Parts: sequence; C-alpha cells; structure tokens
Amino acid sequence: MQIDASASAGTAIAAKPLAPDDQLQSLFSEILQQAGHSGYESAEEYSSDQTLEEDIRSSWTNWFGPAKAASYASDYDPDQLKQDYGDLLVRSLNEGGYNDPQSFLKGLSQDELQTIQHVQRLADPIQVDGLNEEGALNLLIPPPAQVDLNFDGLTQSGKGLGIRFPDSRTPKNVADAWEEATADLSPQEKMHYELQMKLPVLFANIIVDDQGSFVRQREPGDVDWVNPLARGDYSYLDATQQQLDYLEEYRYQMSPQQYERGTQFWSNFQQRLQQHGAL
Repeated sequence: MQIDASASAGTAIAAKPLAPDDQLQSLFSEILQQAGHSGYESAEEYSSDQTLEEDIRSSWTNWFGPAKAASYASDYDPDQLKQDYGDLLVRSLNEGGYNDPQSFLKGLSQDELQTIQHVQRLADPIQVDGLNEEGALNLLIPPPAQVDLNFDGLTQSGKGLGIRFPDSRTPKNVADAWEEATADLSPQEKMHYELQMKLPVLFANIIVDDQGSFVRQREPGDVDWVNPLARGDYSYLDATQQQLDYLEEYRYQMSPQQYERGTQFWSNFQQRLQQHGAL
C-alpha cells in the first residue's frame, strides 16, 4: 500500500497547538500507521485540514527552527539542509518510502544520502545494504518521531542505537507523567533520569553465573535479547519504588544533595504516575 499524499484528514491538528516534537510524533504516527507500522503510543491523535504533504513541510519547518539550525550551521548550510531533507520526506511519502524504506534509500543519490546523514548526525556514510528495517525507516523520520519498531527497548537510526525515554512504545499515561515530572529539569538532569529508566533493558542482557560472576552480554540483534519493558506485567510504579529503595539503602554512601534530589524526583514521578493511572 502506497500512501496518497493528497489525502487529507479531519479538521485542526489539535485545539491547543502542539510543541514541535509532539507535532512530528502525531503526524508521523499517522504516516507509519498507514504504512502498516507502529507509531508513537503517546502521540496525540492526528487530525488536520491540510494534506499529509503540507503537514510534513510545516511540521518539519517548525521543528527545524532557528535554534536547531544554529546547531548545524558550523558544518552545513542549515537552510539548504532543511529544504533538502524536507523534500526527501515528501518524496518518501509519495514514493512508498515508509512501506519499504530500504528500497527507497537504495534509489537515492549519494548527495541525498549525505543530506540524511547530516540531519541524523551520523558519523559514517550510510550503507543501505547493511541496514535493518528499523534503522532504514528511522532515517526517513525526523529525530523526535523515530520509533522502536522491533520493541527491543532501543531506537535505531541507520546503524546507530539510541536509548531514549519515553520512546515510541511508552504508554501515554506514563509519558504524560514523565513530561510533568521532568518539566523543570535541566537537559543534563533529564538525560540522567532517562538513562536510569532504561537501565533494566541493559542489565537484563548481562548474563552472570551462579556465583554472580560475569559470563557474557547479549548484544542488540541477538536472538535471546530481552526487553523487560515489553512484558505485559512491567510496572513503572515498581520501577520508581526500586529507585527510592536504592536511595534509602545507600543513603549514607552518597552526598545529602544526591539523596535529596533523587528522592524528590522519583517521589514526584511516582505520584504523577499514580495520578495518571499508570501501573
């Protein structure tokens, strides 16, 4: 099934304007769902009085604002980069790129692949033949809307593997609670807690023997790789309690400031999870 870019949907995308990240997640969740993929569980329902093509251009332009452009300006012409990648997003929509991303990428020139490489901040040139479906698909999605297609707890773009929380598989009530709990944190603090939320994925793939000695570590893509967050009985409330229990147990082995900051954050997040009805 190829997506028809001329098909428009609904009325306004939302009564309250969405933030640029949220606009992209809502739009690309709709595009991915039409292509038979999973989008962002926490995304707002897509609704618009424009065509998908028009929304791609406007949402991408909104996200690639002056601050974002400045972060690219030392190496590339940000205006040209924004235009060229926007054109590729529209072409992907019109030419079936979201149905078969590997085939679409194979049809691009080296200059076009280089545009994608720059936008996605990839260190190495893109080698399409070495990409799996998730890695290829996310090259055609702006960074905030990239998805964990295979539900392994990691988000792959090209050959690169990223850890993010919330990710595309995080339930909406959990993502909403997280957004509220982290609203006043610095980017560095937020990244610190994001990593802690994903540590169960990393630890679950470390194998030890009966004496607790390290044996080996499963690697992403291994057939026995596990993602605890994918279990139906995974509890985010339990995860926050484990963090609080850890802080209490090792309270006197850390600074008072570290203990207080951690306790305040995890208690706040736990309370907001309860308010949103998260398990």
